[in-house]
Amino acid sequence: MGILRQLAEYLYLKKKDPNQPQTQWMKYMHGMNRISLLMFIAAVIIILFKLVILPLFR
Repeated sequence: MGILRQLAEYLYLKKKDPNQPQTQWMKYMHGMNRISLLMFIAAVIIILFKLVILPLFR
């Protein structure tokens, strides 16, 4: 499975493979990965905001 496909599944952009086995531990792992990915995206947006938008108003 490709990295981009996995990211799309985490962000609910692509349907999951129905043939893939689903265990409780896999659900926990994917949930933690989803949370960490969303936190990373939020941090990048905040950093870009501080570096690009805020200097324009000074």
